Amino acid sequence: MASATLKLASELIARPSVTPDDAGCQALLIEHLEAIGFDCEVLVFDDVTNLWARRGKTGPVLAFAGHTDVVPPGPLEKWHSDPFTPEIRDGNLFGRGAADMKSSIAAMVTACERYVVEHPDHRGSIALLITSDEEGKAVNGTVKVIERLEARGEKIDWALIGEPSSHVHVGDVVKNGRRGSIGAKLVIHGVQGHVAYPHKVDNPIHRAMPALHELARHEWDQGNSFFPPTSFQISNINSGTGAHNVVPAHAEIAFNLRYSTEIDAKQIIETTRVILDKHELDYDIDWSISGYPFLTPEGELVAAAQQAIKQHTGLTTSLETTGGTSDGRFIAPTGAQVLELGPVNESIHKLNEHVNTRELDQLSDIYQSILENLLS
Repeated sequence: MASATLKLASELIARPSVTPDDAGCQALLIEHLEAIGFDCEVLVFDDVTNLWARRGKTGPVLAFAGHTDVVPPGPLEKWHSDPFTPEIRDGNLFGRGAADMKSSIAAMVTACERYVVEHPDHRGSIALLITSDEEGKAVNGTVKVIERLEARGEKIDWALIGEPSSHVHVGDVVKNGRRGSIGAKLVIHGVQGHVAYPHKVDNPIHRAMPALHELARHEWDQGNSFFPPTSFQISNINSGTGAHNVVPAHAEIAFNLRYSTEIDAKQIIETTRVILDKHELDYDIDWSISGYPFLTPEGELVAAAQQAIKQHTGLTTSLETTGGTSDGRFIAPTGAQVLELGPVNESIHKLNEHVNTRELDQLSDIYQSILENLLS
């Protein structure tokens, strides 16, 4: 017989909530949460539906955070089963969002259901912050909900995000921070002309190469015990007219830096300016910051999670900050302790995404024990 967590995860997967469409997922969650005493507030910003659900009026506040939206499934013919028809095979639940992150949300809800029955008068508050704008532009989701909460003085003390953090077994890795992400579109200007008359042209590709080489080799920082050194990566270079005998008028370069807490965005922008100016380039550059680095050092939330993981899996969990960004970047600046704990991430965004059904139930048990460790 399917567990309550597996049943709810399957019901969520069956809703084709490709970002930013929630496809009724949050309505299903509201049914479960209102039944156990949560006050549920639906917050709609533009085309994005968000849910803030809270049980309790006082602090401290432990908030589970997650997203109901998923990435597109890709070519349907390459899936072994319909991505929005949940199917169990060989002990795994298959479907888009199984690992990222509908199973985590299901585990959060069922953990709350069991915990509230056992602790109807728990201290503080339990909350869920659910968005449908994490896999997309991420401009009308968690960031807007946090702005609304901050404006009315509603604070989160501990945020537990259900992102798939684990490597091999659930709980073997939790993320206690993330690197910042800053990107730029750089346009190097030159003078177009015939390749046979080099004295009449100014090749922007040639101009760009020494500066890009220096940027790529520059040591931005040495990282620290939690973060690797800042990484500079060029993602796109576009130039040329399509003709082999024409020097182009400009070259466009896109690059990104994933940076640690040892450096800030202002330092990155200024160092880049100095290097570009050193090479006497005629250029324009547009910067975009998609996330600031954050770190939750060992404390109450980390200890509660490590204890719960050890209790239910026997594993000694590792703390890591690797990978991309998450919605934790919007929550951490409020002063909350933030931790990411979810299923194995091997199949996320891939064809035939799946999660181990046994570990799905373990995850729900871990979440419940974290509630007990912090609010009982």
